Amino acid sequence: MAVHAALNIRIGVAVAFIVALCAPHAAYAASPESDSVSLSESSIRWSTLKYATTPENGFVDGSLDKTVIVDRTFRTRVLENRYLKVTLVPEFGGRIISIIYKPTGHEQLYRTEVGLPYGIKAGDFYYDWMMVYGGIFPTFPDPEHGRTWLKPWDFRVVSQTASEVTVAMSLTDDFAYAAAPKRFTGESGIAATTYVTLKAGRAALDTRVVLRNTQPRSIAYEYWTCTTLAPGSDPNHPKTTGGAEIIAPITAYTTPAWSANLGDGDARTGPDTWRFDKLRYFRNWPTMGIAYAAPDMQGGNFWGVINHDNEEGIIRIADNTVTRGLKMWTWGFPSFTHETDARKAPSEQQPYVELWAGVSDQFFHDVHLPASGELSVAETYSPTVGLSNVTQANASILINLAVEASHANLQFFSLEPAAPLRVTLKRGDAVMFDEAVTADPKNGNHVSANIPSDGSGDRVQLTIRTAEGRELIAAEVKIR
Repeated sequence: MAVHAALNIRIGVAVAFIVALCAPHAAYAASPESDSVSLSESSIRWSTLKYATTPENGFVDGSLDKTVIVDRTFRTRVLENRYLKVTLVPEFGGRIISIIYKPTGHEQLYRTEVGLPYGIKAGDFYYDWMMVYGGIFPTFPDPEHGRTWLKPWDFRVVSQTASEVTVAMSLTDDFAYAAAPKRFTGESGIAATTYVTLKAGRAALDTRVVLRNTQPRSIAYEYWTCTTLAPGSDPNHPKTTGGAEIIAPITAYTTPAWSANLGDGDARTGPDTWRFDKLRYFRNWPTMGIAYAAPDMQGGNFWGVINHDNEEGIIRIADNTVTRGLKMWTWGFPSFTHETDARKAPSEQQPYVELWAGVSDQFFHDVHLPASGELSVAETYSPTVGLSNVTQANASILINLAVEASHANLQFFSLEPAAPLRVTLKRGDAVMFDEAVTADPKNGNHVSANIPSDGSGDRVQLTIRTAEGRELIAAEVKIR
């Protein structure tokens, strides 16, 4: 918002190891064949303060009444398997509004309890006002939430079987707001479709955003996926706590001039950049503001938030050479040290961590979509349990591998928990650990292995394979 804005181990024959492999929770011990995916219709109620808009979605002067709360009801589509319950709201921004991780029963996404229009006539947003609902949603062709966040998107079922469901939400930017602030563009002609896929036996949601230029000329635009995160939350009252940490494989950040105070707690790495250290933690955000990965994501393929109060998180996995930008935003932590009743004291300032994936490095830095060109952004959203960090991730598994003095510690979370795995840790030719492992979807998995002093090589190698021997992930870490 504008005012908003890896490891590797190998050990010798005489090896000592300690393994903490939690047994799978009984409710999730069924075979993969017993899982299936369902698609259903439902509704969701959302409260907002009373306000009115014009037919073009401009804000009606004087219509905001902070003493009156009204309820809005949206039609929803619900995708569900053994591990996830995912709720979509096509008619308000084409968004994923909820991801419930069923083994813990917790919400991963934030949504406001009472929506409050703000930024009215301030020139910061396309319709010259803004209101946060939450969830995950596409924003284009402008920065600062774009112009489709309150628009109804068309919904269709692409494919549906017991093992996999794919749906699509689509909208074409063939409209313009006559009174938009001058910093924003006219209609772009971009046709956007968000595909959402849930598979049986998979504890992660797969999405793909496709942007197509319908015009016979190159167009300047911005695209950002906005994610509003609050992992490990009460489903009825989701919020981010002070124990939340932004997990991203970056070392530095930059800010707009008006957000430079965000860097006060971190060491400078350049004239306009700071080391990404204290600002990782929500509790250390002094005020609202914007921080960007500097210079960008540098090819790192994941980011997200882990709530250290219960070690639950949500991680986005994607090709960040396509979405090179990471924008981080919060309202600041001090405002939330004392909880208030949202219905008695509604506020635009809410406890969430907002992370954005952009095709450019910062807001108001355009890129171009060629004439009749197309951009595709594939994303996987995985809840996590039992991970205190992520050092490597892909669409099959997330790991946190760390080597400390004489031993290696591995935490991992499998995106297909019912599939048997084989975990191998080695130092050179010496095997530290080589066992069949059952992934635990409720607690995650932890392996700790001692590193003998007579092992060869200076690195620990990790390999996790399927029971059939297919490699899922490999990592290597230098022994300090």
